[in-house]
Amino acid sequence: MDRELTEFAATLADNALVLDAGAGSQKYSGKFLRQRYEAADFEKVDKPYAKSTYVCDLRAIPVEDQRFDAIIFTQVMEHLPEPQMVLAEFNRILKPGGRIFFSAPLCFEEHEKPYDFYRYTQFALRYLFDKAGFEVTDLRWLEGFMGTAAHLLRYLGKCFPRTPAGYGGGVTGAALLIIFQFIALQIRLVSSLARLADIRHRYTCRGMPLNYMAVLVKR
Repeated sequence: MDRELTEFAATLADNALVLDAGAGSQKYSGKFLRQRYEAADFEKVDKPYAKSTYVCDLRAIPVEDQRFDAIIFTQVMEHLPEPQMVLAEFNRILKPGGRIFFSAPLCFEEHEKPYDFYRYTQFALRYLFDKAGFEVTDLRWLEGFMGTAAHLLRYLGKCFPRTPAGYGGGVTGAALLIIFQFIALQIRLVSSLARLADIRHRYTCRGMPLNYMAVLVKR
């Protein structure tokens, strides 16, 4: 994500107006120091937020038509109950030819509950973007399969039961606890190696992505 957003920011003109939609802690604001950066979020999840320019529902952002040159929309659409309405709002507030950098998970556990509604295939994304009036200029895996493997392995190791009762109790439960705690240690090592492999090369020949990314242009 860091690398892709850096490349996207480099394509934007100096002083372009950028909206970070669903910005949360605004951890990517530093990518847009050459541009003018604004942020919108509804700020209802129990997590840290940076001060948003607009505290609002993304279905109704309180700005004039065609205000922004670009929108950053990362890891947000799965949390929207009505994504099509938000995409229509983005179309309203973007200038003609304005662009969106998008990412969302395909293979990820439920998070930021209860605001977690959907997972998107590449075909669903193309359908939604086209219907909202956007041309997809780039749609691909954000990470390679080894990144997916790294995440799933790490999550698997975290979710093993931590007491004998979680394995049915008794002597067998205690033995299984010891065995799976040992397996969890091995999984953490393999997960780290898979992450390193993904950083070195985005392998997309088999498996599935953790996240999709896309670049869209307003038609």
